[in-house]
Amino acid sequence: MGKTIAEKIISAHLVSGEMITGEEIGIRIDQTLTQDATGTMAYLEFESMGIPRVKTEKSVAYIDHNTLQSGFENADDHRYIQSVCAKHGVYFSRPGNGICHQVHYERFGKPGKTLIGSDSHTPTGGGIGMLAIGAGGMDVAVAMGGGAYYIPMPRMIRVNLTGELRPNVSAKDIILEVLRILSVKGGVGAIVEYAGPGVKTLTVPQRCTITNMGAELGATSSIFPSDEMTKAFLKAEGREEDWTELSSDADAEYAQEIDINLSELVPLAACPHSPDNIKKVADLEEIKVDQVCIGSCTNSSLSDMLTVAAMLKGRKIDDSVSLSISPGSRQVFSMLAECGALTDMIDAGARVLECACGPCIGMGFSPNSAGVSLRTFNRNFLGRSGTKDGQVYLVSPETAVAAALTGYITDPMVLEDVEPYAMPESFRINDSGIIAPLEGDEAAEAEVLKGPNIKPFPETHPLEDNISAEVILKVEDNITTDHIMPAGAKVLPYRSNVPKISEFCFEVVDPTFSARAKAAGSGIIVGGSNYGQGSSREHAALAPLYLGIRAVVAKSFARIHAANLVNAGILPLIFENPDDYEKIQQGSKVEMKNVHSGLKEDKVILMVDGEEISLRMELAERQKAMLLAGGLLKYTAAQ
Repeated sequence: MGKTIAEKIISAHLVSGEMITGEEIGIRIDQTLTQDATGTMAYLEFESMGIPRVKTEKSVAYIDHNTLQSGFENADDHRYIQSVCAKHGVYFSRPGNGICHQVHYERFGKPGKTLIGSDSHTPTGGGIGMLAIGAGGMDVAVAMGGGAYYIPMPRMIRVNLTGELRPNVSAKDIILEVLRILSVKGGVGAIVEYAGPGVKTLTVPQRCTITNMGAELGATSSIFPSDEMTKAFLKAEGREEDWTELSSDADAEYAQEIDINLSELVPLAACPHSPDNIKKVADLEEIKVDQVCIGSCTNSSLSDMLTVAAMLKGRKIDDSVSLSISPGSRQVFSMLAECGALTDMIDAGARVLECACGPCIGMGFSPNSAGVSLRTFNRNFLGRSGTKDGQVYLVSPETAVAAALTGYITDPMVLEDVEPYAMPESFRINDSGIIAPLEGDEAAEAEVLKGPNIKPFPETHPLEDNISAEVILKVEDNITTDHIMPAGAKVLPYRSNVPKISEFCFEVVDPTFSARAKAAGSGIIVGGSNYGQGSSREHAALAPLYLGIRAVVAKSFARIHAANLVNAGILPLIFENPDDYEKIQQGSKVEMKNVHSGLKEDKVILMVDGEEISLRMELAERQKAMLLAGGLLKYTAAQ
């Protein structure tokens, strides 16, 4: 039987396990990336392992999330990350150099390589043929130390693309259509591979838009072939030698196949508050728009920006709309300035922000109260924008510009065609924003600089054999890591201070949770389906750990969050019968006995009000050992 692209890469990097769907495998990691919202903790974890130098082919730390320096905290974190990178062999992308995923596929990504990153949108690298996977910071720290990365062997989904996109229909509309078909849960446990003649019509930045937002499917990763289009992109980046051809075998088998005719696609929008709440833009045209944000790791490439500039050229945004534009990298920003496109954006009334994540994580440019904000971003979870009642729609750059010009959600296909900017054959290369690590004696003698806001990693606990606790919180389906551990300008400065950041845990859902959990001393959380979807932020496990949470019981878990819970020493449990969710209430006193023997049988009985509820575990043997040891770091130290 032939292999898919992902199966070929996994096979070449396999260090343990068998490639049987659902079975745990360990793969060798070639590259890692971190960003500053998760990176500080990841490097504290790496330091705790006592390994002097990273063992990957390339590891890069990006500063792109916590760039608002309203106090010393973020600046101290940046200084710490730069100093630890210099000492331990990690390249450092300084503030303003760009968003990690955009810069990484421009300057470092290589077809056929494996990449894990402490950001859930790391699968962006699949657009150039990498097996790129989002992971928790602890997993990235272990990979930097030379350890394997462990996942259940994914099933393979193939999306067959035919036809060609019409004017003002874009790659964003492709991934929104996939989300409409599969939903935010449809990709769980899968790698999505794009194939068919339509693939050859898509540039690398377009492919990266699709693989980036594949994270919203719950997929382990998404991937495109590495072909002549990939080669042309790498040549334009001055990296043609990094190109390798990659394609699936003709007789490769897939668990599921989807057909999409690009010629039939129309502009789409993800409506509040979920990326799979998809409607046609043409059906939303009566909705007044207050704000438009263009950028993020999904749509901030040079081609996206040139499209936006061409549509804005000689025009003025509506008086009632506030428009922000965030170029994805210093390279993109400088080329916009060089060709005059930046002037066209500014003259139209846009506010040009720095090359960073910014509004996507609620770091500035939040909408007005109950305001309608059209964003070219990847997530529109409740409150993520920084405005709790903000109404966020996810759209393409073309749809975003149409709304900025008219003041209403507008189908861009009804606008006049504009003369596009010509894409350059080669890009303006300037890596001055990337600092190489020190070598030899200089590295050995270098000092790691830690400010007063950087606190030690919280204490983890070996799994108890008997757990008696209160249900501190009960939540519904599709609880995201934004619900569990919010981002935004108020919270992000404390990413290196778990005791402080824990005060904001579940603030969006229940502002009293943190105080109640801390007062209880120990407790459990009960959740619905797809618990922990969204960002890979391990703080969504570390803050509950600090607050005494010993287990989470849910109908189902998102992959990364379940792994992060185990890494932190928290037991994830699944209802054998989902209807039993109704039998447990917030405030219930529950008990689980003989948990250690339950690990061997992958099940445990939870007692609530004298009634037995059967819970199952989806844990690899290695994860069971981690829980008994008290989490990944203690397990690794013991090994």
